[in-house]
Amino acid sequence: MTTTAEVAGLYNRLRVQNNTRDQRMRDIKQVRAGQMGMVFPELFPEDGPFTRPIVANMVDVAARDLSEVIAPLPSFNCSSSSMVSDRARAFAEKRTRIATYYVQYSQLQKQAYTAADRFVTYGFVPGIVEIDWDEKMPRIKWLDSMGCYTIRDRRDRVKALFQTINYHIDDLVAKFPQLQNVILQQAPGAATQIEVVRYHDKDVDILFLPGDGGVELLRTPNPVGKCLAVEVKRPGLDEDPRGQFDDVIAVQVAKARFALLAMEAAQKSVQAPIALPQDVQELSLGSDAVLRSTTPEKIRRIPLEVPAAAFQEQGVLDNELRQGSRYPEVRGGNLDASIVTGRGVQALMTGFDTQVRTAHAMFAEAYTDLVALCFEVEEICWPSFRKTIRGNDNGTPYEVSYSPEKDIKNDYSVDVQYGLMAGLDPNRALVFGLQARGDRLISQDWLRRSLPFSLNATEEEQKLDIEDMRQALRQAVSGYAQAIPVLAQNGQDPGEILARLALIIEGRQKGKPIEEVIAEAFAPPEPPPGMVEPTDVGAAPVPGAPGEAPMPGGENMEGIDAFGRPRGVAPGQAGLPPGGRPDLNFLLAGLSSSGQPNLSASVSRRVPIA
Repeated sequence: MTTTAEVAGLYNRLRVQNNTRDQRMRDIKQVRAGQMGMVFPELFPEDGPFTRPIVANMVDVAARDLSEVIAPLPSFNCSSSSMVSDRARAFAEKRTRIATYYVQYSQLQKQAYTAADRFVTYGFVPGIVEIDWDEKMPRIKWLDSMGCYTIRDRRDRVKALFQTINYHIDDLVAKFPQLQNVILQQAPGAATQIEVVRYHDKDVDILFLPGDGGVELLRTPNPVGKCLAVEVKRPGLDEDPRGQFDDVIAVQVAKARFALLAMEAAQKSVQAPIALPQDVQELSLGSDAVLRSTTPEKIRRIPLEVPAAAFQEQGVLDNELRQGSRYPEVRGGNLDASIVTGRGVQALMTGFDTQVRTAHAMFAEAYTDLVALCFEVEEICWPSFRKTIRGNDNGTPYEVSYSPEKDIKNDYSVDVQYGLMAGLDPNRALVFGLQARGDRLISQDWLRRSLPFSLNATEEEQKLDIEDMRQALRQAVSGYAQAIPVLAQNGQDPGEILARLALIIEGRQKGKPIEEVIAEAFAPPEPPPGMVEPTDVGAAPVPGAPGEAPMPGGENMEGIDAFGRPRGVAPGQAGLPPGGRPDLNFLLAGLSSSGQPNLSASVSRRVPIA
């Protein structure tokens, strides 16, 4: 059994081992907060009009912009395109809804912005699945990278996690009143904050004070028997994580220092001493001051010579800062080349999209592990507890009732996809997707799952199939109604057609689905009493089907062919505008010279040759 003293000793060794990393993290945090004087106190004055930097904090701007592009969540799907049975599809669809609820219950989208910022700034961010015993639900939580230490196995999986938390002393005493004396003894001097460490592994969760060999506050067994923590780390040469801006904070500080020196030079130029000829006896100051001298051209302020190279150096530092942080100038809206040129495309994408794609690859693996852990936590902690969850999937509310042992059933797999278009704005993503699908490089299903917004691909496919079938029914009814004037011209009774159309209209007015009212209108009549219903063998063939027989007298009816179909109208196009339904929709997608997406649509109607 792991003792608190052993855990505290391991924590102190990890803290010493990662001292250099922690110092880098503190420096970058202070620079992003604008407290550069705390990192380089010799470069910034402690008093005066400008004690803080007076230039834009490019490190903070780049970190926020990059994290906001990385932060949008991927799509979570528990289904695969290889499923053929309806039962398997229903099972996968329910698990997808459960996984989506984990994401919404944990408020992952709100957490993702901070998690992406920490990943970019510090080079890593840990996450954990917490067990909410009150709500009987697992909760995903991204932790603060500051003060977190992980122990990994040879397969690079997290075996144990240390999380440092700063509590207010009064809050901690209120949580553990029985340990008030111990807590107050551990508090350093007159400090109001106290450091508490949380330890988590496959067996136990321990909350302890690291001082005096470890003072245990709380111990809870881990019912899952598996470490529920993951860690997203930027790729690097070694195990020591490095942030995006670790090597450029000195450049940002130098840029801020140059700006202060330039301001000081301007101030001294304005307040420079005044040189007067010897015949000036009195010095008047002010806007209407009068100075009398025989040589007034000699009255002037002593110029302060500032080398031009000093101002050029600010541009050099700005360029070094952008290159070191891999933050392209175009992200600020400053583009000096046309988008249609090679230079314009390079300026638009270089050094930025690759970072986004790398981060998405790291986060996708972490989200896969976290959702799989949520499935496992539910099945182990509350296997037979039946619960009802309510959520929103792509703007559509849903409600699902499930029990983990029946509806999860040891299947913890989940497909997390950012898609190839992740990182692009929605307009350009749509343009790229339409171009790739139009050239048959990708399928419609892949495009749905790769769009940069939340979409239930399986449900959308079902909705599209229903819409297509309903449109086919409307088209068939329109073709059926087109035979009315032809029958009337030939002296035949169109009453049956009119009666069926009236039933369809009446049913739609009552709010019935189109498929239901058409089925009622075209239901076969009941056979007379004593008459045997015909079997399938020898049944009349459907007009237009292979091997059909012509209608008796159909060849002599005006406007109708021998099979009872309107002449000059291709099959499946009856009741539509001349030429039939548009069978080709050209989507021309591209980019204008300014880089904006340009979408145009044209319709081509063609009459099939009989």
